[in-house]
Order: sequence, then C-alpha cells, then structure tokens
Amino acid sequence: MPDVITVGEMLIDFVPTVSGVGLAEAPAFKKAAGGAAANVAVGLSRLGERSGFMGKVGDDAFGHFLARTLRETRVDTAALRFSAASRTTLAFVALRADGEREFVFYRQHTADIMYRPEEVDQDYIRGARALHFGSVSLVGEPARSATLLAVEVATAAGLLVSYDPNLRLNLWPSPAAALEGLRLGWPRAQVIKVSEEELAFLSGLALEELQEQAAAESAARQLWHPKLRLLIVTRGRAGCRYVTNRFAGALPGFAVPTVDTTGAGDGFVAGLLHRLLQDPAADQDEGTLRAACRYANAVGALATTERGAIPALPTAARVAAFLQEQMERE
Repeated sequence: MPDVITVGEMLIDFVPTVSGVGLAEAPAFKKAAGGAAANVAVGLSRLGERSGFMGKVGDDAFGHFLARTLRETRVDTAALRFSAASRTTLAFVALRADGEREFVFYRQHTADIMYRPEEVDQDYIRGARALHFGSVSLVGEPARSATLLAVEVATAAGLLVSYDPNLRLNLWPSPAAALEGLRLGWPRAQVIKVSEEELAFLSGLALEELQEQAAAESAARQLWHPKLRLLIVTRGRAGCRYVTNRFAGALPGFAVPTVDTTGAGDGFVAGLLHRLLQDPAADQDEGTLRAACRYANAVGALATTERGAIPALPTAARVAAFLQEQMERE
C-alpha cells in the first residue's frame, strides 16, 4: 500500500523538440507522460516514497503508455482505472521565447473527466498517510465529485491533505467558473502550494503587488482557513514564500540551465511532501521548514532541465548531489 496517493489527471504532454518557440512555430513535438497529479506521484516515487495514483485513462495506446510509465517509475497503479468509452487526454505545451507557457488541451469528454465516484477505492485511501489533489480534476463532472469524495475520505481517515490550485483558464468555461472551482478545493486542504499568478487570481490583487513579502503574506492571510497549516507561494527562479500560523518568510531559488518548465511546480510539491512525510511537524519549526522548502526548490529547479514533466523529475540521489554542489559554492 502506498504512503501517499495523488488523485486527478494523467495525460500525454506533447512538447516542442526545440526551445523558445510557440506551438504554431514548433517543427515537431516529443511525447511525454504528464498531468499534475501523476507528475507528483512519480516525483514522490523518485524521491523514495511509496506513492500511488488514482484516476482514469483511456483504454487506448496512450493510456497504456501512461500506465506503463507509472509502473516503470514504481508508482502503484492498483487504483488506476481504464475507460473503453473515452480517450486519453492530450495536451500541447510550449515555453515561448518570452518565458510564457502556451497550452492547448484536447480534453472534451476524455477519460480523466469521466472518473466516477463509484470508482474511488476508499480502502486504498484509508491505508495511506497523505493525499494530494489539484484543481484540474475539479473542472467537470463526474471527476469533480470523485475527487471531492477522495478528499472527504482522506480527511475522515486523518490523512494529510495537500492541494495545488493549478490555474488553466482555457479548461474552464469562464474566469468566474475557474475562480469558483479553484476555491472549491481550498478549504479542504492542510497544505497548499500556489504560484504567484494563482495567488493574484484568487486574492484579486495585481501580480506586481505580490512581489513584496508583506503583500504576499497579507494575501495569504486573507485566504487562510482553520484547517490550513502551510501555504507555499512558488515564484519560479525567484524561489518561494511560506506562511504558517506562527511565522512567514521566503527562500531564493536555484539558477539552472532551463529547458522546459513543464512540471516544475509538481516537482516542488513532490519535494515538499517528501520532507513533510519524513517530518510531519516540519511546519512547526521555521528552520526545519526552510530546509524543506530549499529541498523542494531544488527538485523544482532540476525538473526544468529536461523536456517533459515526468522524464525530468529527479531522483533523491540527484537532488542530494545538487544540494551538496550548491553548499560548496556558497
């Protein structure tokens, strides 16, 4: 049985074979396994955690490729479901020369959206220590109800619940629907990872206002809820900010040769959850939490050094070697 379960989407990312071009200009694409929930599961497994994935893929060539990818990365697939009626989701992802990411999703009535509440293995969840979910599986039914059921079961069983309000506006009918959907998962989690852009969207503040620690902390406090233990705001190359009930602060990121930023946030989540599973009280001591955030920053940075999300997620040995190199330079 896994110690940590991720629930949500797994899909095929098609990423350009050259860097710095938009989707229209890309000469060719490389197939890579992806999907935020699956990325986190693989990231955790590569770091040495027993992880499992809950969700649905098509009973097609792409779906079986994804299932094989999970098995090859030692992610438990006992709760993975296949759909004979729906295809596996596809996404085309590019990092343009201006640093902005571009997405096109083929996700109308695809398998991950058709994940049903009755397909959720509740006993599988009860045997774990933590559950992570994201907002993409909240876009439509029946996946929304299935995801919320999984979270409800995890909460009742006393698991650590982690949430990533992953903003993909082109998946939602409108910005208002996206805001409602992202907020749906917010009060159900004890640990939340949010990007600066997502924090701006959820708080209604301008992105420029959140560049200051005080403003970012104020926005976090406005969105605080009684169950929340830890809120992390990721800032790309700039690192991250952290907010708890007792303290708040920031850590710088790491400079690495970036090839593809797809999955960097998911790598960060995997690194953070890995450290929280090692020390469940890490959020109670600022020094311990800073070390956990530094580790997560390293995982996220290393995840940008190859094309595709899952192929780039680092092993624990690579992260340890990278952090040792950084210490020797400092």
